[in-house]
Amino acid sequence: MQFSEQWLRSWVNPALNTEQLSELLTMAGLEVEETVAAAPAFSGVVIAEVKECVKHENADRLRVTKVDVGTGELVQIVCGAPNVAVGVRVPCALPGAVLPGDFKIKPTKMRGVESNGMLCSGKELGVPEDVDGLMLLPADAPVGQSIRDYLGLDDQLFTLKITPNRADGLSIRGVAREVAALTGAELQPVAIEPVAPSIDDTRPVKIEAREACGRYLGRVVKGVNAAAATPAWMRQRLERSGLRSISAIVDITNYVLLEQGQPMHAFDLAKIDGGITVRQARAGEGLLCLNEKTVELQDKHLVIADDAKVLALGGIMGGELSGVTTASADIFLESAFFAPKAIAGRARELGFGSDSSFRYERGVDFQLQREAIERATRLVLDICGGAAGPVVEEVAELPQRPAVPLRVARVAKVLGVALSSQEIAEILGRLGLEFSLADEVFTIQAPSFRFDIEIEEDLIEEVARVYGYNRIPDDAPRSSMRMLRQPEELRPVDQLRHLLAARDYQEVVSYAFVDERWERDFAGNDKAIRLQNPIASQMSVMRSTLIGGLVDVLVGNINRKQARVRVFEAARVFLRAEQGFEQPEKVAGLAWGSRLPEQWGAKAERVDFFDVKADVEALLHPAAAEYRKASHPAFHPGRCAEVRVDGETVGVIGELHPQWVQAYDLPSAPVLFELDLAIVTARSRIKAQPVSKFQPVRRDLALLVDEQVSAAALLAAFQAKRADIVTEIALFDVYRGKGVAEGKKSLAFSVLMQDNSRTLTDEDVEPAMQALLQAALELGAQLRV
Repeated sequence: MQFSEQWLRSWVNPALNTEQLSELLTMAGLEVEETVAAAPAFSGVVIAEVKECVKHENADRLRVTKVDVGTGELVQIVCGAPNVAVGVRVPCALPGAVLPGDFKIKPTKMRGVESNGMLCSGKELGVPEDVDGLMLLPADAPVGQSIRDYLGLDDQLFTLKITPNRADGLSIRGVAREVAALTGAELQPVAIEPVAPSIDDTRPVKIEAREACGRYLGRVVKGVNAAAATPAWMRQRLERSGLRSISAIVDITNYVLLEQGQPMHAFDLAKIDGGITVRQARAGEGLLCLNEKTVELQDKHLVIADDAKVLALGGIMGGELSGVTTASADIFLESAFFAPKAIAGRARELGFGSDSSFRYERGVDFQLQREAIERATRLVLDICGGAAGPVVEEVAELPQRPAVPLRVARVAKVLGVALSSQEIAEILGRLGLEFSLADEVFTIQAPSFRFDIEIEEDLIEEVARVYGYNRIPDDAPRSSMRMLRQPEELRPVDQLRHLLAARDYQEVVSYAFVDERWERDFAGNDKAIRLQNPIASQMSVMRSTLIGGLVDVLVGNINRKQARVRVFEAARVFLRAEQGFEQPEKVAGLAWGSRLPEQWGAKAERVDFFDVKADVEALLHPAAAEYRKASHPAFHPGRCAEVRVDGETVGVIGELHPQWVQAYDLPSAPVLFELDLAIVTARSRIKAQPVSKFQPVRRDLALLVDEQVSAAALLAAFQAKRADIVTEIALFDVYRGKGVAEGKKSLAFSVLMQDNSRTLTDEDVEPAMQALLQAALELGAQLRV
């Protein structure tokens, strides 16, 4: 909301300068976004009256004038404006004046004729007007007075950023009420006296949509001069509030909106058939609005209608065909209260809004309508003339204001400031809140203009605002602190993040709300946990896997021409359980593009399954992982493995399924992994053991096995039969080809043996090797010779 500081100070004038007033409003919750001067700086310009005006002897377009500037002597000024004439009163810059742009006025000669000043247009003063030429002032403008004082140009324009809960601040009346409460300055509102009817003309009013429209008032005013000029003071206040002057009747309704906070509308009485009805729209009805847009109405739209047609969209905008024009002679003024829920969102659905809808959807004072219509009537009669009929009023369902308790002890606990009941009572009184006090508990009745006071905390906020947030001490909290115990069996998640970052991954954070398609594609989940009120259609379900978010990050990076992507995320997923839901934590990673950044020391190679497998093993270290062929909805059928630790499946690793590579328009398949974070962060307790001083013994075991026998199966069999002296068994060679039958492969293992107390002999080594060989033979292996 934008308004003039001078207008506000006509209601309440605290002993604060502009900067202090701005700070006060901001700290109280009515944030001042900016303050700008109503006019640029200039000096030395006064009101002058043209006494003589003759043609310049050496120029067709110039006039030589003599003007009265209030000094008792006429001043000669050469002027080229087309509208200069004897008797007009205009701004005059005298020698020594400085105009906007640091333009200094000096005595000069124009085509040989002396000129001692400059008659000014509005543009030259930084106050644009529609007039082509000099700024023409009213005939009663006092000659010699500073133009800045006369036009009130030493004004500041405040722009407030009003939060949706403070609709009471969307008017001069509301802001003035707030300033008076905050400063204790006297509030001097405009006196509004009822206008006695001088004619009996009325139009019947009926409310059918009783929940949507709580109150509707209407008044006939006949014999108005709708073409009358809007007074300069009203036009100035409207313009400084960001509204352009349209016509006297429209300007009056806009003025009451800004001053009182009550939206109003005026209909041309001749265009109304019968009475006024407030109802829901009917199928097939339409309306040409004042913004020249035609709206196809639905039954959810609230309308103002007569006996034959729709006149206006209730609370949003009037209709073009029933609007007041400068030719209108009789008008019908309306002032209504519409429930916020009946207006909220309707304007956005239609693609346009208005100052009225902006206020109605936030909440308008439901006791203000009669004062507003009386104020508008008086302005119409004073400016446009005419005769007013009686006010017709219909009341339906108005909001209820239940009493809200406020405990003095609760105020002290929440604010940390011990305010007495007397101090709180003074604050409540300044805010215009009616209350009673018993046993240190206030019972407060919220006024009709405050829609945001419903619970005790709302009242505590009001007390804090008026008391002053800056007066609340900011004492640092005092408490005993101790380091939390870090179990040795639990690895910190940050350590995992650092490990992945060291392996060239970058962490991402994605929404837990995901596209339902991701769940079907990457998790095979047709029964995802659905949100009741999603923030967007593509974020309608809860994720059960982190893979979709990583693929989405990859797509975004590829679209931005990134050639290498390595990202990971550690976060919760959401699964259905027998009773309720589970929220386990997962860690997932994705690698795509080249194995190494572009460089001269290594040729470019695509990252593959085994690169990412190395990253997974680094995460799980010191636990030894086992990999088994698996199938997963997200991964390539032949390039996917489940990750197992101590016989338990803890995750999956693989290359993205070709189907999804094509569906998500990826140049090539990324490699991904997803692990249970609880397993990754778990680690066994460290055990100390001596380092053997004796040299190890190595034996190699080369075995022929069927293709379907995995190295992991052999290693698991070896672990079951290994002797105490065997310290390490590792696969070091896989061979297929000459010398090995088709359908077979050769696997070579190195076996390290060592003892802490002595050097091993053949008598120690051979039984251990035989035990390992026997375990292999039981799996169908043959010793390769």
